[in-house]
Amino acid sequence: MPIIKVNNRDVHIQELNTAAPETILLVHGMCSNLSIYYFRIAPILARHFHVVMYDLKSHGMSEKISSGYDLNSLTDDLVHLMEYLHIASAYLAGYSFGGLICLKMATRFPQRIKKLVLIEAPNPNDDKIRLVMDAYSRESLEHYLNGPNQRKFGNRQMDRKHRLYEHLFHETTIKRDFMQESDFFIDTEIAQIKQETLLLYGSYSPCLEAGENLKEKISSAALFALNGDHDIPLQEPERIGNMMEMFFKNQMAQTYS
Repeated sequence: MPIIKVNNRDVHIQELNTAAPETILLVHGMCSNLSIYYFRIAPILARHFHVVMYDLKSHGMSEKISSGYDLNSLTDDLVHLMEYLHIASAYLAGYSFGGLICLKMATRFPQRIKKLVLIEAPNPNDDKIRLVMDAYSRESLEHYLNGPNQRKFGNRQMDRKHRLYEHLFHETTIKRDFMQESDFFIDTEIAQIKQETLLLYGSYSPCLEAGENLKEKISSAALFALNGDHDIPLQEPERIGNMMEMFFKNQMAQTYS
C-alpha cells in the first residue's frame, strides 16, 4: 500500500491508470477511507482516466493527526497532494464530508478544478448530523448506522467504526472544526462556482434537501436522486461510476434525465 510523505505527513494513496492524460481525484467521507471507491467505482473511471484516491488524515492508513479538520485545512492538504503528484488541475469528486471538501476546493482553488461531482454532501448546519456528533456513543453510532434505511454492519465492522469514531471525536479537533463550518451553505462563494457540477443523492436520504439547496445555488449544477439513502456509493456503485464517467467525458448530465 503506497504511503507517501506530503507536507511532512504520511498519506496513503492508491492510483489507477497512471498513463491516462486526465486525472480524477476521489475524496471519501468522515469515518471512511478510500475503499469506498476502490473496488467498484474507481475501476469504471480508470477505463479512461488516471484515478487518484487517498485517505484523509487519521483515516485508513494515513497518519493520525490531532487537528486541522476544518475545510480550509483539508483543502490545503489536497492542494499539497496535487502538488506532490504534479497535478495542475483535475476532475474532482467527493462523498459525504468529502463532498464538502470538494465544494470548498471549488470556491478556494477554482483554477484547479475542471468539473465537480458531489455525492451526498451534507449541510453542516443539519441538526441530524450535528446531534449524532454531539451525543456520540456506541449506542448512538449503532442506531445511526443500522437504522431502517441503512446497510447492516457486523460486529467486527462496528468495532472498527467505533474505534475510529472514538479516536476522531475524543482525540482530534474534528467535532469542533466541523461545527465551525455550520454557515458554509450560506457562503456567497458557493454561488460563484462556475464548473459543471453533478449532484448525486439518495432519493430517501436525509441529505437530499442539501442537494436541492446546492442545485439552487450553483448555476451549472444538475441533481439526480438515485434509489437509495446516504449509502448510495455502496448501494449503486456501478450506476454512480458510469454516470461520473460520462459526465467527466464531456457528455452532458442531461443524458440521465
